[in-house]
Amino acid sequence: MSAMFRSLSLFNYRLWFAGALVSNIGTWMQRTAQDWLVLTDLTDNDATALGITMALQFAPPILMVPITGLIADRFDRRRLLMVTQLSMGLLGLALGLLVLTDSVQLWMVYVFALLLGVAAAIDAPVRQSFVSELVPPGHLTNAVSLNSASFNGARLIGPAVAGVLIATIGTGWVFLINAGSFAAVLLSLRFIRVAQLQLKPAVSRAKGQIREGFRYVRERPDLVVVFVMVFVIGTFGLNFAIFTSTMASVEFGTDASGFGLLSSCIAVGSLVGALLSARREQPRWRVLVAAAFAFGVTCLVSALMPSYWSFAAVLVTVGLSSITLMTTANATVQLTTAPRMRGRVMALYMAVFTGGTPLGAPVVGWVANVAGPRWAIGVAAASGFVAAGVAVVWLVRGRHLRVHRVLPDEPAAATGALPVVGAGRFHFTLQHDGDAAGRAAARARAAEEAEAAAATTVIQERGT
Repeated sequence: MSAMFRSLSLFNYRLWFAGALVSNIGTWMQRTAQDWLVLTDLTDNDATALGITMALQFAPPILMVPITGLIADRFDRRRLLMVTQLSMGLLGLALGLLVLTDSVQLWMVYVFALLLGVAAAIDAPVRQSFVSELVPPGHLTNAVSLNSASFNGARLIGPAVAGVLIATIGTGWVFLINAGSFAAVLLSLRFIRVAQLQLKPAVSRAKGQIREGFRYVRERPDLVVVFVMVFVIGTFGLNFAIFTSTMASVEFGTDASGFGLLSSCIAVGSLVGALLSARREQPRWRVLVAAAFAFGVTCLVSALMPSYWSFAAVLVTVGLSSITLMTTANATVQLTTAPRMRGRVMALYMAVFTGGTPLGAPVVGWVANVAGPRWAIGVAAASGFVAAGVAVVWLVRGRHLRVHRVLPDEPAAATGALPVVGAGRFHFTLQHDGDAAGRAAARARAAEEAEAAAATTVIQERGT
């Protein structure tokens, strides 16, 4: 099997991947149906109402972050996922029945969005951490990227299918189909070979464990920078539902099918970006910075596109740059975090990633209402440039990144520099003090091996 798909050679990961793909398609169908229900059926193209719905759905990761990570570190992650996935399936079923019986009102959608956010707040850090139990450490970057490919492959299929179904049979049936899709991931969790899981020693109950998670991140400036980048772009840049729905309905006057197609265009780029990320052995800071800058550029270009089809084409590059950034950030956090802290750190990461939406979505929705959707996309472009700037400033100050001018006949290897671009008689070169992510990953692997050795010793002692 090629390096891009090497994690699929493992039975447990292959089973999880298949179940998650089906469930992800259903989830994207529901997201599209929910957005369209709020925007056109329950309001008159009110982007603010859509922003409030997103805010309620993504607020719980912030409010519950003190406990969700600790839950992920302390309890059986497979069983927790069964509970959270079943809960989200039942919520989709109930909302679908309300729509089909013409009983749904806007406040009800708000309530369901909040309840779904609570379930997702627990599910997200558990699901992210569970990947490290499905594959050995050497496959983790690949597995994270393939998860993103699954998620974005579903984004490619789900919204397009949902758009057609909404136009033909209505939003209610889309919610019911999503509820049924959760059976796939529940079955995969049921039949996973537990004996083959890369189980980590459970964190025992003790005082100060929640504070320990915050302190761990605070003492890791590299993680803080990643969190800041993800927060800025996640808050103001990744509000794709607002951008695509308002551009489709307000700027271009299309129906639900046109809205779904725009979401699928983002998914095409995201899928390509995730597969390219799967080929990389380790996450790199230069990729992270370049992806943030590219996100700003592609969003800016998309905001200037004059027609529906030119806008749709540029959305492919928006999706590629955004998923490259997110998969690299995710892999960096997971690979450089000590295993016993992974659940708590990933809870903080997911809170930062999705929790900024309650702040950003209403603001971006208000901008779309007042100034138009193109200006809302301009806010997203600014977030990419700010995130890239934060990383560059830290690399210069914290990692001693420097730019030097070297004569053409002076070998770059002698200075330990990497050539960037030539200008006249000089070459601009980039120097740094090594790959911080690689060193942190090595420390995390050493900690993981030490914990495994300690667990083995305890088992042997109990056996004697």
